[in-house]
Amino acid sequence: MNLKKIIVYQNDILFNILDEIKEEFNLNLFKADSRNIIDVKNELKSDFLILTSKEIKNDKNLLILDNLPLRVYKLMEKINLNFLKQKFSNQSDISIGNYKINMNSREISRENKSIYLTEREINLIVFLKKSLSPVKIEELQKRVWAYSSELETHTVETHIYRLRKKIKANFDDKNFIISSKKGYFIQ
Repeated sequence: MNLKKIIVYQNDILFNILDEIKEEFNLNLFKADSRNIIDVKNELKSDFLILTSKEIKNDKNLLILDNLPLRVYKLMEKINLNFLKQKFSNQSDISIGNYKINMNSREISRENKSIYLTEREINLIVFLKKSLSPVKIEELQKRVWAYSSELETHTVETHIYRLRKKIKANFDDKNFIISSKKGYFIQ
């Protein structure tokens, strides 16, 4: 059973209501106020939701409840939707060195700059990053392009050339994809 970690911020009445129904809705509740909110968040580390009636600066896992009263099933619907959004967002972001790739928006970003990538470019980058050693062209043809290894093609080299050019032009990084005698790799 996966308990949803909920921090109720500065709302004793809401905390008491949720405390009464927590088993039915698989909730793990924590009460917080301005004195202990940081400690509670640090203890939970991640995958939590803060229920609050007002914005808390520098927090993104918030569900602001400004239209109270609210029916319990509507509240639980909002909580579940928020957790689904968090999960979707967490699964879509990949770190590669100093870069972040958002799989949903197909963007790669670094230091407040971002560019769009094609689906093939993302697949190539992710495959190279997951590889423990340099990858030969034939392996990339087979795994990323699903080509037969007997085909004579320069598709891989062309895509890597264009991707390197795009990365260099936008991030001034000429060493994003490195080639060696053993194949291509990303550090």
